[in-house]
Amino acid sequence: MEHAELLARLQSLADRVEQLAERARRLGEENRSLRQQQEQLMSERSALLSKNEQARTRVEAMIARLKSLEQHT
Repeated sequence: MEHAELLARLQSLADRVEQLAERARRLGEENRSLRQQQEQLMSERSALLSKNEQARTRVEAMIARLKSLEQHT
């Protein structure tokens, strides 16, 4: 192989490594962002489940009071 051809192949390889490094950096950033979104969504889900449970408890208490009132009339 000629010297110029080796240099060209080496430069091509260096360019490819640089592209792969950039892609890895972007994927790392995207991964961090997605993990942060997932954590936020899980937190929101937990809060909604808690509110749902509180609402269910209040509705059950209202139903019990209504049944109690119905039995006394």
